[in-house]
Formats: sequence, C-alpha cells, structure tokens
Amino acid sequence: MRVLMTGGYGCIGSWAVKRLIKAGHEVSIFDLVEDTHRIDLILSPEARTAVRFLAGDVSDPAAVRKAVEETGATHILHLAGLQAPTCRANPIKGALVNVIGTLAVFEAAADLREQVARVVYASSAAVHGPPEEGSKGPLADRIRLAPLTHYGAYKVCNELNARVYWLDRGVVSVGLRPWTVYGVGRDFGMTSEPTKAIKSVAVGRPYQISYGGYQDLQYVGDVAGTFVRALEAPFEGAESFNLRGAVEPIEAFVETLVQVVPAAGPLVGHGDRQLPIAPSLDDSRLQAALGPIPRTSLRQGIAETYERFAALHREGRLDLSDLG
Repeated sequence: MRVLMTGGYGCIGSWAVKRLIKAGHEVSIFDLVEDTHRIDLILSPEARTAVRFLAGDVSDPAAVRKAVEETGATHILHLAGLQAPTCRANPIKGALVNVIGTLAVFEAAADLREQVARVVYASSAAVHGPPEEGSKGPLADRIRLAPLTHYGAYKVCNELNARVYWLDRGVVSVGLRPWTVYGVGRDFGMTSEPTKAIKSVAVGRPYQISYGGYQDLQYVGDVAGTFVRALEAPFEGAESFNLRGAVEPIEAFVETLVQVVPAAGPLVGHGDRQLPIAPSLDDSRLQAALGPIPRTSLRQGIAETYERFAALHREGRLDLSDLG
C-alpha cells in the first residue's frame, strides 16, 4: 500500500506509522508542520527516514487532492482533528478541521477513485452520549447517536457524510471510534490523563486524574493496529465501528498501576466525575468485519507504557511539558 496519512504526527498516528513501516508499506504524512517529537519516542531514526512529509492544511481541499495525486496514495488514513477542549473553546475552528477537513479527504478520494481504494478515518466514542437510564450491557454501535459535545457532533457528521460518499460515489470507508487511548505519545486531550499519571510515576511526580467513574481504556498499540487492519482487510461499504479495550473504573486503573509500580500508591489520585460518554461499547460488529482484533490487558499495557517512559527519562528524552 501507499498510505497518505493526515494526523500522522499524533499519538495514534505515530504508532500506526511504526506498524505500516514495519509491514513494508510506503507512508507519507500530510500536515501543517513536520513535528516528529511523538514518532521519535517509538521509532528508530533509520525507520523515520522512510516517512515522507508534505506540508499542507487538511481543510484546504485543493491541497489535500494535490497530496493524494503527488504521493500516488492507494489508501488514506485520516487521523487529523482537533480534540474536545479546542472544539469547545472555538467551535468554528473545530468544524473547519474536523468536518471540512474530512470532507476534503473524501472529496479527493471520490475524485481519484481509480487510484484510492479506501479511506480509514478516526471517529470517536464521543459520538455516544451517556447511556440512557436503565440501559444494561455494552451499547451497540448502530444505536441512536446523541453526543454532548461539539467534538462528538462533528464526528457524527463525518460518519454520515462517509455513508453518503459510499452511496453517491462509491468511496469505501471505515470509521473507528476510540475511547480512552493510553500509551506513549498520548499527551493531549480530555482522556489523556491516565497516560499522564503513568508518566508522572515514571519521574516520581504526584498526579491527580481529574475525573472518575468507568472508562474504556485502550492501549495505543492495539488502536493503531486496528486502524492498520482496517486499511488492509477485505471490506466494502461505509461503516463505523466501536472499539473496546478494558472497561474499568478509574479506581481499577490506579490499582493496576500500583500493582505494576508500587511507588505509584502515594502519587496518583483521581476524582469521581463520570465523563459524559457511555463507558461500555459493544465491538462485536468490528470483530466480525475486521477481526480478530487483539486486546492488550490493562496490566500489560500499563507496564509497557511505564517501562518506555522510564527508559526515555533515563536517556534524558522524556518531555514533561504536558504535566504542567
């Protein structure tokens, strides 16, 4: 595959780059600026030289199309987007990147359909609001979507537009809905706090997770692997799928962190506010369509993340600016 990525310098994008390069695929990243600080945490300098960079704005349809043509991309992995806090603070800017940027990607894929076989894009569990009162068990991914944030609303819009592009112009697409992604490189966004807690422990600092309640904790290696699987697996149509990892209360996350690193006990605390997104989502359709999708245990994911942070700290390469 020749893969053009937007958002390739983000957390999930960096891990997806690692997997794509290892599998022998050609990778180009389209972004405003070349910023490799996350990729450098997980990719060797030699491997990074295999990644091509193209400068451009995802909300500029002409620039997106030019990048697709110039790279000869056969697949587009669209991960670019502004996170929930930015969308709340500036809804118009959020819509320009998250909605117009996604339309630009699909328009390029539609215009170059003989070249581009598929678009895989990041939706979000934020398309779901909180579960309805009295509901039990994991929520299916085809239920009524009722987000409570601009960010979630933009993602719903993208999923609907993806379906229209399939119906009108035959663009094959897969949308994936991550929840709380944790791991090396996750340094921004509403649900980045569990990762920041692990990083803080690696450097001996206290950290207070500001919320509590249940979350679906998804190891970034699994999430990136699922995006790559969505690029590679046989598929036709336009569908959006829930992802599922370890659905646990924040207390269980902290307890597991303490099991992995006993020194975390006096360092890490948490609040009790439940985030307004259904914490337990059913991924059976994803497993049936693209599976089997691996799930790293919470203990293993925390351990791998802590060990990498600790190693980077010993090397003097761990950026702590996100900890404040």
